[in-house]
Amino acid sequence: MRITAHSLHPYRLRYRRTVAWSDVSEEAAIFVMLRLRDEDGRDGVGEVAIKPTWVGASVRSLTAVIEDMFAPLLCAEFSHPAELRERLDRIPENLVAKTLIDHACWDLHAAREAIPISIPDIPVSWALTRQAPSLMAQEAVRMRDAYGFRTLKVKGGQGMDVDRAALREIRAALGDGTRLYVDANGAYAPAEAETYVKMLADAGVFAAEDPCPLTPDRRFRALQEASPIPLLVDFNCTSPRDAALFKDQGLQALSVKPGRFGMTWARKMAQDGAPNGVAIAVGLMGESIAGTLPGLQFASTVSSSEWPAELTWFLEMQDSVTRVALEIADGRIAIPHFKTVAETIDWDAVRKFAI
Repeated sequence: MRITAHSLHPYRLRYRRTVAWSDVSEEAAIFVMLRLRDEDGRDGVGEVAIKPTWVGASVRSLTAVIEDMFAPLLCAEFSHPAELRERLDRIPENLVAKTLIDHACWDLHAAREAIPISIPDIPVSWALTRQAPSLMAQEAVRMRDAYGFRTLKVKGGQGMDVDRAALREIRAALGDGTRLYVDANGAYAPAEAETYVKMLADAGVFAAEDPCPLTPDRRFRALQEASPIPLLVDFNCTSPRDAALFKDQGLQALSVKPGRFGMTWARKMAQDGAPNGVAIAVGLMGESIAGTLPGLQFASTVSSSEWPAELTWFLEMQDSVTRVALEIADGRIAIPHFKTVAETIDWDAVRKFAI
């Protein structure tokens, strides 16, 4: 395979409401799409969400990195996306640029293989962002009733008392038929983590994601051993090497995000974890439908009713750059038949929402 042309397309898609993440409030999301073309005229695309506090990049910095450092590496022939990813990894850091290229390359690989992608519907969850406890409870009921979600991810980190109150109100509103887990985004100090995790367990939560900043050391092992529920590791695990270090310290559950690592690393992290009994939760990176589609391909190989995929954030977006829609019913997402993500892109919409 030889890539003969590439182009970058930044765009902004509006949310249906103002969204409060752990660090900022947003009314819209910014994305960059990379389009690759091979010598036979086939296309592949990849998309990443540009949130500087998540990926450490802006549209301008990402564009410069790809044009200055990675574009020359795309010119040499390669036989498989993993081969190109190995070439990219010779340059340190710049994970978001590698992720974007990796996704587009896998999509181009699918175009060359010409095998229609047929994925059965898979279980998915919804993430409740930080709000007042009563509002989180209202949203939980609304999303459960509209889409049948059986698992909800609750964003914690608003203070232990507020988090406790939120869980109490959410549980009272939902009853016992919905499973909950909490992501505190590392908001609590390590000295508070054991108390916090036990509070979550007492509230009926089945897993605690990043209750404090987690590092693969003896302190992590001690916290997991003291915890009555699995610790779901996310933010400080950024590579297969990190995942291996966490496994050595008793890792039970790992958030794997194709939109953060790229498909090559996501597949490796899941494959390496499976023989050791590590549960894989397919995490969200604020994807639109264009970024959700490849994530769902990956999730179809690892997700279960115990750990449904989080890839539902596209529901918050008013706008789309694809010609396909995704439907969720009874807590499961029906994935349309398609050969490549590239063939689903509405390029008029990409131009309409361009920045």
